[in-house]
Amino acid sequence: MARESSPDRPRRRSHRGRWALAGLTASLAWASWQKHQTLRAARHDQRHTAPELSHSALVNNILMRWEAHGERSDQPPVVMIHGIPTTPRLWRHVVPRLAGTGTCCLAWEMVGFGWSINEGLERDISLAAQVDYLIAWLDHQEIERATFVGHDIGGGILQALLALYPERVAGLVLVDPAPLDQWPIPTVAGATRLTGVIEKLPPALARPLLHRIFTGPAHGGRQHGAASNALSWAPYSQPTGPAGLAHQIRCMSTGDGRSIAARLPLTPTMPVALLQGDQDPQSMASVERLAARMSVPIIRRVRGGGHFTPEEHPDIVAEEIHRMITRVAQGTDADEASAPHL
Repeated sequence: MARESSPDRPRRRSHRGRWALAGLTASLAWASWQKHQTLRAARHDQRHTAPELSHSALVNNILMRWEAHGERSDQPPVVMIHGIPTTPRLWRHVVPRLAGTGTCCLAWEMVGFGWSINEGLERDISLAAQVDYLIAWLDHQEIERATFVGHDIGGGILQALLALYPERVAGLVLVDPAPLDQWPIPTVAGATRLTGVIEKLPPALARPLLHRIFTGPAHGGRQHGAASNALSWAPYSQPTGPAGLAHQIRCMSTGDGRSIAARLPLTPTMPVALLQGDQDPQSMASVERLAARMSVPIIRRVRGGGHFTPEEHPDIVAEEIHRMITRVAQGTDADEASAPHL
């Protein structure tokens, strides 16, 4: 017996087709707007910028990526680590301001972040795992000790490095660092409830969500925020971007930060510096607790700085790194006189 066709079936197919066409049109419109915003941001961001000298190598069967600026010397190199949702390009305005130090600057990309998203999709990319990946990369580069600079969760990874491998740290600069004693922060913890939705979104529709979760409220300067957002978004615009973002949120929402915070040395034997924008949505109290925990008497508060101080005030960040390079070269762990609020 022939099955009777439903008169509603063609109508349903018609509705689905219209919705698909509307979705495609919206995606194309968003992609066009995204390209326009990227070009516009680049035109307005005329600060001295380091070239993207990108390198990659297979380390423990993981394709790791980093930028390298300057020649290696007898002095410990400066190793910079970005946070969420940025890439090694976060440091592009800081590096040129360090050219006169004669120090090699290396900006490592966290596994599963930035343009390394695909390398992390089937791996653990939690805070603790990133420390293991960093150590493997340092060994691959034959770097025994370095002056480390970390932003956001990159600063959290370096706190873990200091707790677990203090002998590898010659000096440490933490910029707007993640508060490990309260990790994950509410923004990240709340985003875990959305990961099932995020991973299924087309890239164009994931961008507003990424902006809302991580970057929207965190910039002290709107102009520099536009440039930063456009640059940070680029890796997430690839087809695997939303799945990568969801995986990042899941892995970074574990509670390993609190256990690491409890293991931080009370009196580090190497110099440590802390910087935070005074408009950073992250509480200044969290940085004050970190300073008290590690007996760091000075927090350099950056006037007008949001959460992305390396973007907004690269001159101040570079100045603090330069000061740290000098302290490491002199072999001192004594903090200098209080820095002004800038």
